[in-house]
Amino acid sequence: MRVLKEGWIAGALRKTLSLNIRWNPADLKSKPGRYSLKRTMKTLCAVSAVLLATILPAQEPPAGGRGGRGGPALREFLGLGPPPDAEAAERGARLYSPNCGFCHGEKANGASGPDLVRSPLVLHDEKGELIVPLLREGRPDKGMPAFAAMTPAQLSDIVQFLHMRVELTANRGTYKTLNIVTGDAKKGEQFFNGAGGCVGCHSPAGDLARIATRYPPDQLQNRFLWPGGGRGAPRKVKVSLSSGETVSGAITRIDDFTIELNDASGAHRSFDRGDGVKVEVEDRLTAHRALLDKYSDADIHNLTAYLVTLK
Repeated sequence: MRVLKEGWIAGALRKTLSLNIRWNPADLKSKPGRYSLKRTMKTLCAVSAVLLATILPAQEPPAGGRGGRGGPALREFLGLGPPPDAEAAERGARLYSPNCGFCHGEKANGASGPDLVRSPLVLHDEKGELIVPLLREGRPDKGMPAFAAMTPAQLSDIVQFLHMRVELTANRGTYKTLNIVTGDAKKGEQFFNGAGGCVGCHSPAGDLARIATRYPPDQLQNRFLWPGGGRGAPRKVKVSLSSGETVSGAITRIDDFTIELNDASGAHRSFDRGDGVKVEVEDRLTAHRALLDKYSDADIHNLTAYLVTLK
């Protein structure tokens, strides 16, 4: 279970606060000119722009790449921020090549040094908070020099280059996928029922029955590596009230202001999401996120080979 993130309305209102809008009824008498029609219209236009900027991206269809599932929902699932800056990444490539390419490979896929595209440090970096200190200080004990003479802008460009390499490597829409069924189906079944823990939520005779007839192998692989929210049974939720009472059940409706559910007895309950009310919504993808750091290449190929047999 995790606390549901704020929706678009709350996000828009939070952005609106940055406009420094103030409305004090007492000022209407003391400062009548402050709230002229012109100023009010400017304020409303600014608020409308914020709301539209927040709503419209969410209505756009998912972008291609990563099996056609590379839109905003996927970036949220992966915990990613905005896409890399292409211009900064291009500048970073020119800095990376002479300073790092001879060791980590021209495309950061590894050479005498480690593969940076799959480096946990690079994958967990969001805005340079992990990569920049490493570049500045180096790792002399492992043969990596420090780049203390580089400016913050140059270091930032290298960060964008590495983020872009991860983005392009993960984005399967940028190249033609060949045969990916190269694993061992038996070992994949063992992973499914054992170390992967997949059997705890999925069943070859249930939700995964004949799944290989509905998706080609590359999409099957993408669906367990980069899953979307999907459909199925209603999500579970736990509501903790300010009185100390807790109510759990299946969500029937949820927005920024109310939460409605059917409790264990089947009764329909509705609550205002005001002060003192805590809402925790089941996160079905927790196990998938945890596996991203644990999969080996063999695990991925073996599991794919097993899923392909579910016809």
